[in-house]
Amino acid sequence: MKRRDFLKSMMLVAGNLAFRPLHLWNRASSWPASEHLGRVVQPAIELRKKPSPDGEPLRLLAQDEVLAWERCVMGTNSGEKNQIWVETPEGYVWSAYFQPVKNEPVEVVTSLPQTSLGSGAWFQVCVPYLDLELISLPAAPWLRYRIQNGLPPRLYYSAVVWVDQVKTDEDDRTLYHVSEPYGSYGDVFWADGRGLRKVEPEEIKPINPDVEEKNVLVNLSYQTLQCFEGQREVYYCKISSGPRYRPEPDSSLVWATPPGPHPIWRKLVSIHMSGGTAGGGWDLPGVAWTTLFAGNGVSIHSTYWHNNFGAPMSRGCVNAAPQDARWVFRWTMPHVPYDPGDVTVSMPGGTTVDVLEG
Repeated sequence: MKRRDFLKSMMLVAGNLAFRPLHLWNRASSWPASEHLGRVVQPAIELRKKPSPDGEPLRLLAQDEVLAWERCVMGTNSGEKNQIWVETPEGYVWSAYFQPVKNEPVEVVTSLPQTSLGSGAWFQVCVPYLDLELISLPAAPWLRYRIQNGLPPRLYYSAVVWVDQVKTDEDDRTLYHVSEPYGSYGDVFWADGRGLRKVEPEEIKPINPDVEEKNVLVNLSYQTLQCFEGQREVYYCKISSGPRYRPEPDSSLVWATPPGPHPIWRKLVSIHMSGGTAGGGWDLPGVAWTTLFAGNGVSIHSTYWHNNFGAPMSRGCVNAAPQDARWVFRWTMPHVPYDPGDVTVSMPGGTTVDVLEG
């Protein structure tokens, strides 16, 4: 397809999507009334009668389907590190591709503070997913893919974005103007404000800022992350790294997590992450609590696209659950001011991240 024809088709599809109403609350009415929920993150996964691939398949769950999360149970899954399954009222789901989420809509804000970025504040998605109304030509690969396939632009639980405008539509709903100041392709949206919770400055307040001797230890063999103050461990969590590092010419492991000590050199409240090549790349909006420590983009960051912590899942970064990534973000040096939510330091850098292979 010629570029002109492609752009024309994108404009047509984007225009059709732009005039669709935001259906967040129609969908929300079908979400289970449960404190704990799970969202399917793969195109399709099996719901089974018992917590095992050998369990009788009950039905196929579609991507973004939301079910009540009753409890975690130990099951079996041969060949996988992760043996945890989630019990739902209908059956069992392997936890690796079932994101823990909540449905906690909030009261909207009607005004925004003035910052160095202009009027605005950081907001976090507080519902299983949030549909968006695109108000620009689609630029990011994730967005173009969804539009080409007739899917609405969508943000997922725990993603963090920047809101710089507030308006009321003809149905008396409060909408937020959503963008990404760092790493984005320039796409902008409107979103129903009830699905976005304002992140307060206190939520990124530094943890133990007076402690000078801090160190992060990432163990690729155990897929764990530990935080130490001197010799005392103060935090522990499971992570998902890239594959174990191997030098060239094994090109299949180019995206490995590099071993060795690395000083943190940049941190951001949120960034749009993309990289790789067509067919083998990635493009992820609203990646929160990002702590860069090696190369140009290897970082510890929040993850909403899988729940398989304890097994390698990335191309090099250290994936962490949102609550774990935010703790590390707050505890490590340098500290990040809420405004502008981004800090870069020169060498020798901030807190050291030691990546061990075994």
